[in-house]
Amino acid sequence: MSDKYILVLYYSRYGATEKMAKLIGRGVEQETGMEARIRTVPAVSANTETTEAEVPADGAIYCSEEDLRGCSGLIMGSPTRFGNMAAALKFFLDGTGAAWASGALIDKPFAAFTSTASLHGGQESTLLTMAIPLIHHGMIYCGIPYSETALNTTSSGGTPYGASHLAGANASNDISDDESTLCIALGKRIARLSTALSS
Repeated sequence: MSDKYILVLYYSRYGATEKMAKLIGRGVEQETGMEARIRTVPAVSANTETTEAEVPADGAIYCSEEDLRGCSGLIMGSPTRFGNMAAALKFFLDGTGAAWASGALIDKPFAAFTSTASLHGGQESTLLTMAIPLIHHGMIYCGIPYSETALNTTSSGGTPYGASHLAGANASNDISDDESTLCIALGKRIARLSTALSS
């Protein structure tokens, strides 16, 4: 296991964003010497008491501040909520002030990914708004270049701002071949860039 890792951090409600995270992790690990550390965040609710277990019953474990501080790069994903990231991911980011104050993430690359129920459901605005707090952390935003031909052939998700997926109204759409290709490409790109930036 490598001591260098890309943190693939996501929140998923119905599973599509989680599937994307796993594809992105596969892309990360295609780069020599780089590990994908896949983490999630607990849901939030109007109930102000702690209701989530310390460790999730299944899937990825919850992200710690140490996971964030120690990463070589970050790829963050969320379903779209009115053109923005889900509250659970925003809640996690709102608690990263100590990492910001110490400059732990400065000059590290990051990317974003999202899933929406409708084709024009705010994919690009969600990707861009996820970038804002990470830019404040001093990170370097990386999208997907048009040298990835799937950007020109996709008829569902996939943007130059990051990977995306059209899940459909009932979250019933499988991740398409083009969407999968772009998820893997994004993972590879952030792994490659983080190696170059740290050398």
